[in-house]
Amino acid sequence: MTGRQPTGRRRELRRGRAGAAFVAAGLLAGAGLGTAGCSGGDAVAGDSRGGDAVVTLRKAADRLIDAGSSRARTSMEMAAGGTRVTIRGAGVYDYRKRMGQLKVLLPQDPAGVVERRPITELLAPGALFMKNRGAGVPADKWVRVDTRTLSDGNLVTGGATDPFTAAEVLLGTRTATYVGRTEVAGTGVRHYRGTAHLGDAARRATEGNKGPLKAAAGGFASAEVPFDAYVDDEGRIRKVRHRFSFLNGQQKSPVAVASTTLLYDFGASVRVRLPRTEDIYAGKIAEE
Repeated sequence: MTGRQPTGRRRELRRGRAGAAFVAAGLLAGAGLGTAGCSGGDAVAGDSRGGDAVVTLRKAADRLIDAGSSRARTSMEMAAGGTRVTIRGAGVYDYRKRMGQLKVLLPQDPAGVVERRPITELLAPGALFMKNRGAGVPADKWVRVDTRTLSDGNLVTGGATDPFTAAEVLLGTRTATYVGRTEVAGTGVRHYRGTAHLGDAARRATEGNKGPLKAAAGGFASAEVPFDAYVDDEGRIRKVRHRFSFLNGQQKSPVAVASTTLLYDFGASVRVRLPRTEDIYAGKIAEE
């Protein structure tokens, strides 16, 4: 592997549309991102078995709010230059408070000799907190990232897409087709495949996600996001897989990111306590 090692722990925060920080749970791919647009209006596709696919998907985030909370499993696959890495996470999320907690596991180093401790992540409106961040951060301290400044809209920053943000991306669904019935973790679901536009999602999103999704619409290589969504008979997302694309300043071709979110055990207890100010690391993050 050449260039930046995906498993190295780096940090580079850039503000605004001209650049973005993809922390990826301690992985940093500094990105010089350009604005990409997409034209075209809404197109509705469905059938008598799947109903109105676009309408169903645009309502999915509201159905999660109705459910209140759930457990979540996440995976994020990054592919660039022939190298592929996968970051996995698991935790709980409160859709009404927009708060959650995940344990995120980085892949082993190529030699398999470095034991990587899980990173604890707290998701909150406007902020991402990480513990066991490494890169010179004391083990008992948290790193705070202001997600409102990230050009990826916090869709890939933590190595896991915020579950509610993942659902609100579907508010931008322009085209969708009903694939058929299947099962996810033993639950019967309807499988939909389509494309969402981040700009449309931003216009329809709840207040906390309008800004981040608008930033992502300009920050990614394309504002169009292909997806596969699996929705249960109550309209709740059980699984959603988004495919994002961003430009890394070190190479010409876009970096492909596939983010999968699996939701289950709706109504699960969620207790998230944000760090105290004195527990947040204010020092310099080492570049390795």
